[in-house]
Amino acid sequence: MSLPKVSHLPPLRLLSSIHNPHLLLCSIAPPSVPRRTLSQSGYRRPGKTRDDRLPWQKIDFDFWKGVEGIKKHFKLLKQELTDPFIGPEGKPILEHMKEQNRVVWEFRGPESLAGWTVSCDKEIGGQSEVYLKLGRNDTCFLYGTLNSAPPKDGETRYSGYCTMRSKQSLASFDRKKHFDWSSFNTLHLRIRGDGRPWMINIATENYFSHQKDDLYTYFLFTRGGPYWQDVKIPFSKFFITHRGRIHDQQHPLWLDKINTIGFTLGDKADGPFQLEIDFIGVCKDYAHTEDFAYEMYKRNPTA
Repeated sequence: MSLPKVSHLPPLRLLSSIHNPHLLLCSIAPPSVPRRTLSQSGYRRPGKTRDDRLPWQKIDFDFWKGVEGIKKHFKLLKQELTDPFIGPEGKPILEHMKEQNRVVWEFRGPESLAGWTVSCDKEIGGQSEVYLKLGRNDTCFLYGTLNSAPPKDGETRYSGYCTMRSKQSLASFDRKKHFDWSSFNTLHLRIRGDGRPWMINIATENYFSHQKDDLYTYFLFTRGGPYWQDVKIPFSKFFITHRGRIHDQQHPLWLDKINTIGFTLGDKADGPFQLEIDFIGVCKDYAHTEDFAYEMYKRNPTA
C-alpha cells in the first residue's frame, strides 16, 4: 500500500491496516557525502589557484624545522613548569618570600642571649626579680617575680616592673648599627606566655638629646597555656611614649633607624611570671595598608 492511498483511509482503518510504521515516515534521502571530506572548503582567494592537495600532502617534512619546533615547545614547557616558582622581577619565589619576611632575633644557643639585658625595680630599691636563660627548646625564657610594693625610701610612690631589652648593635669603630625595616610594615613574634599583658618598646635613633627616652610602644597580650602564639603587630599601631607617658604629638614609627626592642611587664599583678620567645622578626603584610592608626588634631587651630 502506497503512502498516498494510506493517507485517504478513515482513522480506524488506517490504524488497523498499518503493519509497518515506516510507511508513515517520509522517505528521506541519505545525505550526500562529498568526495573530498578531508579537504578544506572550496573557498579560494582571488588571484590564487585552488590547491586540491590532501592535508597530509601539504606537510613540509623538514628535519631542521622539526628540531626548532621541538626546542620551541620544550622551552614553553619549561617556562610552564617553572612559572609557579618565579616571583616578581624574575626572582625565585623562595628568594622573594624571604625578602618579605626577615628574622631579626632568634635564640638557638647561649651566645644568642648575650645580646640582651634584663632589669627590674630591684635596682632602685624594689622587690621584683627577673631572670633570663635559654629554654629547653632553644628559646629565650624570661621569668621572675613581680612585686609592686614601693621601696621604703619616703620618695618612691609606685614600683613593680620587669623588662628585657636588646643591646645596641655596634659596627666597626664602635659606631651605632641601625636596623632598616623600611621595606616591612609588621612586627612578627612567636611567643608563649602565661596570660599577662606586656608592653613592646622600640627605640629609634633620635636627633636631639632630650628625645633619648622616647620609645614607640604597643601592647602584647599573651594567651597563656602550652601552645605557641604567633603575633603580628603593624608598625602603624605603635605610639610615642616618654618615660611611660604618652606624647601629645604623635607620628609614625621611623623604620629606617631602629636601635633596640624591649619587653616590659608592669600590670601590678604580683606573683611569678614567664615569657618564652622563639623569634622576633618583621614581615610585609600586603593586606595592611594603614599608614598611622591615630588621628591627630591641632590643639589651637586658627579660625
